[in-house]
Amino acid sequence: MDNITNGFFGALELILSGNREVYGIIGLSLVVSFVSVIISMFFSVPLGIVIGMNRFPFRKAVIMIINTLMGLPPVIAGLVVYLLLSRSGPLGYLRMLHTPQAMVIAQVLLVSPIIIGVTLAGVKDRGNLIQKTAFTLGANRCQALWTIIKECRTSIGASLVAGYGRAISEVGAVMLVGGNIKGHTRVMTTAIVLETNMGNFDQAIAIGIVLLVLFFILNILLQKYQGA
Repeated sequence: MDNITNGFFGALELILSGNREVYGIIGLSLVVSFVSVIISMFFSVPLGIVIGMNRFPFRKAVIMIINTLMGLPPVIAGLVVYLLLSRSGPLGYLRMLHTPQAMVIAQVLLVSPIIIGVTLAGVKDRGNLIQKTAFTLGANRCQALWTIIKECRTSIGASLVAGYGRAISEVGAVMLVGGNIKGHTRVMTTAIVLETNMGNFDQAIAIGIVLLVLFFILNILLQKYQGA
């Protein structure tokens, strides 16, 4: 009980004092997850719209694969990226292993199916009607696509929030490809694991509190989009 109490008060002190190491870890986590979601957004949202609105051979199989990948175990994504970027891998010459860039690649693999799947679900019932209306009003294909994005922005927004939540809570993949290197690739989730194992409960709890607050904010945003 003393460990919990002392750890909690120590955590508050670290947060309020602006501890550089703690806030460096938090900052890297936010940036890596944000970049991952932004990169994924540029191809996942259009893919979700295309798959949701069109009928084509093996469409059900494609959707089933996407739904399966939405629950992809993070360590598998991490393993794939590790094998690609390792010295003996096909992309080893890039020397990106154990860098934030490798962590971004792993997170893109994890969040893309979520963004595609949620976007797909949001446009499959409304997308064709919106597109027909846009064409009737004289819009070209690009304008029609932009209209669909605007009209389905709540579903797309929800997909991005859900993707960000998946990215920032991930442990296995970023630990594999990032290496949990202090001041370089250590993020909130990997720091919590390390500090707990080392008995530094105040730092683990401090980062855990921040992570919980972030999830609370993400949950508020998700409910806002779902209720819009």
